[in-house]
Amino acid sequence: MANVEDAEIPPYERIPSSQSRALAAAIRLGIRPFSGRVKGGPAGVRLWRSLLGAGAYCLRADPRVSVEPFNDPCVESPEIRRPVRGEWLRPPGGDARNGVVLYLHGGAYAICSPRTHRVITTRLAMETGMPVLVPRYRQAPEHPFPAAFEDALDAYRLLLARGLPPERITVVGDSSGGHLAASLAGEACRTDLPKPAGVALFSPWIDLTGELATTSQMLRKDPFIVPAVATRFGRLYVGSGDWSDPRLSLLNCASADLPPFLIQVGGIEVLRDEAERFAEVLAEAGAVYELQVWPGQMHVFQMFNRLLPEADAAMREAARFIRRNVDHGSFPEATRPAADAPPPAAA
Repeated sequence: MANVEDAEIPPYERIPSSQSRALAAAIRLGIRPFSGRVKGGPAGVRLWRSLLGAGAYCLRADPRVSVEPFNDPCVESPEIRRPVRGEWLRPPGGDARNGVVLYLHGGAYAICSPRTHRVITTRLAMETGMPVLVPRYRQAPEHPFPAAFEDALDAYRLLLARGLPPERITVVGDSSGGHLAASLAGEACRTDLPKPAGVALFSPWIDLTGELATTSQMLRKDPFIVPAVATRFGRLYVGSGDWSDPRLSLLNCASADLPPFLIQVGGIEVLRDEAERFAEVLAEAGAVYELQVWPGQMHVFQMFNRLLPEADAAMREAARFIRRNVDHGSFPEATRPAADAPPPAAA
């Protein structure tokens, strides 16, 4: 009977597993004290890049997915101003005509890379059966705003230029990559750029000012993020940019014609308030969205999808969202008709 009752409860409403509690405690004791001392200067950024680059080897990517370096000069697409670089993750039998995932990795706009997130991107490729493109966007402090945004926009434009219908493209991002993904969707609605089929956000960093994180009720519970450090990285990325720019200020710039959103956030992370506030903004705009607050989970817990049952379930939830929107054009309860586009050219 217990198993039947548990099966009826959505995975994002269940009591945290012993594995997730143990991992959160270990990170709270082993990493948070160190991360709080990072000043956000060039030396600190270099150190974080080295540590997280090395740590990525501890999280094994799915070996069944092929990893292909990608460098397209885009000489035939004048609207794309610079080469698009990154990597393709291709599952066995994956066909771009069935859909493509554009994944924008996190890392506070200053650290991480496509390689550090392969444990997520290879899992998405296998769960959806779709190729995943992960652009290597320029990072702060060497390249402040709008460099990362422009690179993400160019990657999306490249997929469209190669013949992929927008209703077959899903944009996914974690942390700062979640900010990028939401910014990209907003830009599509503000311009004549076709909007993607859907947007999935893992622990999105919505408020780059750090104000919501600093006042979060999860300050003492978050095992990883120190709001003061996040604020420093936000300033590194924004630089001399205008904080009210709609590509930066996501809580003030909603559109009535946004694609469907899935938002997954950990229940004990300081970015939870931001995710919940962004969901309110989407609701006020009349957008179709789903907010999942996973009890007891930390920032981008999906990274541990081979270790934690919650992360494993979250990846399956994200894959269902992606397949549903690519197959039907929207959430089942939405009234937008599905688009029946011709097959795209090979990507």
